Amino acid sequence: MAVSETGSYSKAATRLGLSQPAVSAQIKRIQSMIGGPIFEKTLHGVSSTRLGTLILHQARKVLEANDQLLMMGGSAEEPQSVRLGITSLLIKNFLLTQTAGSLAGMVIYGDVSGVIKKGLLDGFVDIACMFETPDYAPELASCLVQESDEPMAWVQSKNFVLSPGLPIPVINWPGAVTDDAMIAALKARSVNFKVTFSSPDPYARLTAVEAGLGLAAMPQRIIPPELVRARETYLPELPALKLLLCARNGLRGKSGEGMLAQLASAFFQTSPVGA
Repeated sequence: MAVSETGSYSKAATRLGLSQPAVSAQIKRIQSMIGGPIFEKTLHGVSSTRLGTLILHQARKVLEANDQLLMMGGSAEEPQSVRLGITSLLIKNFLLTQTAGSLAGMVIYGDVSGVIKKGLLDGFVDIACMFETPDYAPELASCLVQESDEPMAWVQSKNFVLSPGLPIPVINWPGAVTDDAMIAALKARSVNFKVTFSSPDPYARLTAVEAGLGLAAMPQRIIPPELVRARETYLPELPALKLLLCARNGLRGKSGEGMLAQLASAFFQTSPVGA
């Protein structure tokens, strides 16, 4: 963000207390990861590309999320709540199975799985229900309570019709594990597509699907009645994603087992942990 705000690698380096080569190397690393340039040279320095603007927007969301996670900790004078992080797609499904009593003593935070994972590893989330991200952290092994394969499906509005010869319209948000898996599947099959709607809000994306703006991917078990599975032969098969329930080691003792069993039953819709 410093490069975008200052319009210069050297000014960004000065602001960050780094050398210009260090800043340049970091930008190159990011560009190699996302597969495209995020800055371009102009007469007045450098400016963000269209891809860079999208990445910058997502980075700001991550920083805002980190700030919110820090505020979830409470104060020394107050009882510490259990901080529960949930991937946004499963929040509604989870809350509808709970009561105010069952959630007493919890603070719930919803976001994309990557942010929830970071909160867990950095100590700002106590329990996390999230999809496994491609950059799986070895530290999660000691936190893992339960895992399960989550079958995925293409979804569309009931009256969606694809115009022959045109790219497949898709609803997407970069960084959401389900959406990244969808895009990867399309690219692997060399299927021509275009993004017609993008938002960090999963329910905004589902609304766009319901409005007929395009297709999306989501867990099979939470497809809402307003949508239907898309079964066209031109759509590549979507891989199952790994759903993880993790807890910081301090909650793995006897006092936390009841809470973890309750959460596992709600998230996985199976028998409780240890049963």
